[in-house]
Amino acid sequence: MRSFPLPIALTARLSPVVVLAAAGWALSSGPLAAPETSEDRPTGKTASQQSPTAPSETQAVKTYTAAPEPCAAVSAKTVKSLVPGAKTAGKEIPSTDSDLRRTCSWNALKGYDYRWLDVSFEVLASDEAAEKSYDGRLAEKSGGGAVPGLGDAAYSVVNLTTEDKQDTREGVVVARAANALVIVTYNGSDFESKKAPSTEEINKGAIKAAKEAVAALQKTRG
Repeated sequence: MRSFPLPIALTARLSPVVVLAAAGWALSSGPLAAPETSEDRPTGKTASQQSPTAPSETQAVKTYTAAPEPCAAVSAKTVKSLVPGAKTAGKEIPSTDSDLRRTCSWNALKGYDYRWLDVSFEVLASDEAAEKSYDGRLAEKSGGGAVPGLGDAAYSVVNLTTEDKQDTREGVVVARAANALVIVTYNGSDFESKKAPSTEEINKGAIKAAKEAVAALQKTRG
């Protein structure tokens, strides 16, 4: 079978399509195309090559970044004198964030005398945050007074409570050092006499433990 050329009518219909297509190419890429603007031209750098934007602020360096081991913050000699009969190793209390908050506890009953000692460390985000927390704790306590020479600021307070005719005297020392707090709680009772140790004994004991704890914290200074 012989092939015949396309009919003249069909050839005439296809010709304008080819012409328009060619014209479209010429308009988009030929000399009549709109020239590129400076915004359209590539810069020669990819997104990964662009210089990173410098941070607007430099993060403040924290003096303390983690709480020290609380059970090693007080010497065995001090534990024996303040909590007779207690295991000097102490017992660390579980914490939800041991990098920022750690507490160790010692307690014992020797004869009729009961003593309890807690040493806690709290590391905050900044000196300002620690100062705010310190001031808040100070506002919650009545009485007491400043403890000079202990950290950047410190105070102690001693209170007496009575329950079922049994007296318990408790001393609390809170010290701030840069962005960290040291909190010491020391209390005692005499279950034979139903009396409590003197204010002087409890206050001195709490301050002694606090001084050792602050010194332990300062050894971890960054």
